[in-house]
Amino acid sequence: MSDTDSLTRMLRCAPAPAERVVDEFRERAADNADKTSGDDFRAQWRSLAALGVLRRTGGGPDGPGPVTRGLAAIEGIGLAGIDPGLCYALTSQLFGMQHPLHTTLSRPGQDITESVEEGRTLLCHALTERVGGSDPLSMATRAEPDRDGYVLTGAKTFVTAAPVADLAIVFARTATGRAPFALTAFLVPLDTPGVSRGETFNKTALRSAPMGELLFDGARLPATAVIGGEGSGLGIMSATTAWERALILGYALGPMRLLLDRTARWAREREHFGRRMGASHQVAARISDMAMTLHRSRVQLYALAAALDAGTSARQLAAEAALTKISVSEDYLRMTEHATALAGVRAFLPDTGLAADPLSPLAALTYAGPNDLLRVGVARQLGLPVEN
Repeated sequence: MSDTDSLTRMLRCAPAPAERVVDEFRERAADNADKTSGDDFRAQWRSLAALGVLRRTGGGPDGPGPVTRGLAAIEGIGLAGIDPGLCYALTSQLFGMQHPLHTTLSRPGQDITESVEEGRTLLCHALTERVGGSDPLSMATRAEPDRDGYVLTGAKTFVTAAPVADLAIVFARTATGRAPFALTAFLVPLDTPGVSRGETFNKTALRSAPMGELLFDGARLPATAVIGGEGSGLGIMSATTAWERALILGYALGPMRLLLDRTARWAREREHFGRRMGASHQVAARISDMAMTLHRSRVQLYALAAALDAGTSARQLAAEAALTKISVSEDYLRMTEHATALAGVRAFLPDTGLAADPLSPLAALTYAGPNDLLRVGVARQLGLPVEN
């Protein structure tokens, strides 16, 4: 058995049906990565959707549940070398919108499930505002009742996929103050009169995932645009956020494994001070730590996916989701630090095969809720009287 085979066996800690899906999508996406690398974002999105990445279906009697299957599909395409930014955007839509809002997306007369799963319709999640940040009850965007619908006014920022999306899940104020029922969620077509796209941000992390602003200037929405009923916005936000925190870092599993593989290969082959670099105890310890963080991340993410498949609500898993998001994001950063230390200057040269991307792991500490705020929530669960 080769060193790579031994490592693969060591890290295959997901359920066997999930591992089969990982292997399947890694193989199916391998050709896709080469053929579509020069395409624009929407073309690559449609190509991956055609492989079934966005389908909310299980694997049959012997296969994984739909959540586990989705996580495994995302990991598989990441292992095939699909750009991490694209993997992130796919993961955000699948677990931040499709799964928690599937009842809304498939309601009679407005069923967009098939279009979304096939990649013809792209969703975005518009919550954050420039002033509000992580405080949703401070939002200024408002939806005022008008005849048989609403008039939407305001702006959302830092919205993943806003420059290219077709539909947005928009959270707006329908009552004054900081009451828990002051917010409402709407499903808004982005070609609605009065809706426009604002600034597109030139990011330093996950660069291929477009991010921008959405502007609403008296956009008229029908009453059917409401998701879950007026005043239920905070509850919907809690559900979508819990789903995203639970599984958004699934996008990183493929890149983490590729990082480990290339670093271990470098340490096995590199001659250093008259011996293989991997003979150093310090080098060996760093690579062992990389394997440990990846193993831990896979166990945590697949455990949450299994719980969701078993019918546990995302809100019940909110604390576990926060702990998993903190743990996996910080492990991803730690892995990148180890790989960068071992590659030396080659980590900063694009053509060495060892180039590192420290900014994308750093970004993981902030999206789906900054880790510092998530720690506050966990502390509250432990009974500490801590405030934001």
